[in-house]
Amino acid sequence: MKILLLPGLYNSGPAHWQSLWESALPNVSRVQQKNWDQPNCSDWLTSLDQQISDTEESVVIVAHSLGCALLAHWAQSSLLANTDKARVRGALLVAPPDVARVQFPAPDFSPMPTRSLPFPTTVIASDNDPWCELGLARLWAEAWGAQFHCIGAKGHINGESGLAAWSQGQQWLAELMQNANNSQICTR
Repeated sequence: MKILLLPGLYNSGPAHWQSLWESALPNVSRVQQKNWDQPNCSDWLTSLDQQISDTEESVVIVAHSLGCALLAHWAQSSLLANTDKARVRGALLVAPPDVARVQFPAPDFSPMPTRSLPFPTTVIASDNDPWCELGLARLWAEAWGAQFHCIGAKGHINGESGLAAWSQGQQWLAELMQNANNSQICTR
């Protein structure tokens, strides 16, 4: 099973847990975007869809921040017919941002899609994330049919959060992948 990393705005730098996972874990690749600094939802959707389509095996998505909103848009888009969406067997969504907040740097990602996601999903949030209130992240997790974990005061759960390779996150990823391997394709 392939792990696709889906970074958010500005990509994930070298101290970010996503970058450390990319270096340390097998069968991991990062979805690349044409413009990390000025995201366009349509362009980012096309890049994600193409990457999933080009991957011959099943995938688990590991998204951070704006990558979470991107995956929610992708899963609920009827316009992206290139890809068999059942190929995505699970998603770990970390620190979803409040895309509807005033002056959010990627306004065309708003509103956040809230229909149930068609694959097993785990949402991880921090209780002091400057980009999203914990209660809102919890509501999205419920709407998406996801498991929810709060990891305490870890900010935006990024390179500045002091998580290094984030072993707890890797454990949640391993559980998600094990469940994806043991279950039939989820068709919600």
